[in-house]
Amino acid sequence: MDIKNKNDRNMPSPRTVLVAMSGGVDSSAAACLLQEAGWECKGVTMRLFSNEVIGMSGKTCCSLRDVADAEAVAHKLDIPFQAVDYQAEFRKEVIEKFIRVYEEGGTPNPCIDCNRTMKFSKLLELADAEGCTHLATGHYAQVSFDEQRGRWILRKATDTSKDQSYVLYMLTQEQLSRLVLPLGGLTKPEIREYAAARGFVNAHKQESQDICFVPDGDYAHFMEEYTGCEYPEGDFLDMSGNVVGKHKGAIRYTTGQRKGLGLAMGTPVYVQGKDMQANTVTVGPEATLFHRELTAEDANWIAIPDLTAPLRVLAMPRYRKKAAPATLYPLPADPACGVSPAGSPCTRVRVVFDEPQRAMTPGQAIVFYDMDEEDVVVGGATIISVGE
Repeated sequence: MDIKNKNDRNMPSPRTVLVAMSGGVDSSAAACLLQEAGWECKGVTMRLFSNEVIGMSGKTCCSLRDVADAEAVAHKLDIPFQAVDYQAEFRKEVIEKFIRVYEEGGTPNPCIDCNRTMKFSKLLELADAEGCTHLATGHYAQVSFDEQRGRWILRKATDTSKDQSYVLYMLTQEQLSRLVLPLGGLTKPEIREYAAARGFVNAHKQESQDICFVPDGDYAHFMEEYTGCEYPEGDFLDMSGNVVGKHKGAIRYTTGQRKGLGLAMGTPVYVQGKDMQANTVTVGPEATLFHRELTAEDANWIAIPDLTAPLRVLAMPRYRKKAAPATLYPLPADPACGVSPAGSPCTRVRVVFDEPQRAMTPGQAIVFYDMDEEDVVVGGATIISVGE
């Protein structure tokens, strides 16, 4: 199958590229596409965790198979390959933040934290050490230079059902200038067919749908195993503050959740919020989950150099959720003193949606897309509070 012509905009002039190979079909296909386009490729797999490091027992560590699959593809392509141990860094930067956000009452997004602190920082450092001009991954998104804006731009993938631009909003201009995303113009079925035609061992490998270090999806059990702590039962409260039942530990619940509450209140109720100090979880009707405004911090801007005035965007407050019209307002960097250091970029924003949005949650990313070019990522930030 010839898919190279569909993907020209995602293939800069060939040079030397470090390919992040996870062991899955996407990054394997990315390496092959680059090689066939004339790039000099070097493969690398990041060893991020093992059962011993994350404190789990009685489970098979899938990362060992992933390394083997990545190495098998690299061998087939006859490219240099190495597996690099980043377990200590991953534990500090991703796992411990994941636990901290849950313990503070939020809902973390560890994939974004991993991209920010691990993949695109550590691997670009490794690319430099290996003499590579570029870094490539198997993400479904597109990177290009916009002459009119004078900036590197991140766009949604052609296959919107696989688009991963949401989890890449934190990329800097320097990182984007060195990033190659060979799959941006392709679909998943095309990639599987392409990999199968080349005899890759992982052509039909099942995709992971869970957090990589919580393969069974039971993050509360993982946290208890990792920390050695138990998260105690507490009270469910209604919207008036009345006790209506017992919960199994506040970390186990997230805003908007209905299933697993174990409450019989005559009408469906949903998690509205949590008080981690009091160890209570408030529940109420679905209608009260809808809000128009939120505040977000740690903003990163891609399509614009900074946010200096109100800006109309399409905002996506949760992965795979439909982006909705909203207005961004820059806020002072330090809410305590009400000012921002001179010349500093805007890192805190108030987001006001045209229409109320359901179950927006602190700890989650909110990503902004251009109002006119809906596939262009303007930037993104982390939700810290929701109201109105």
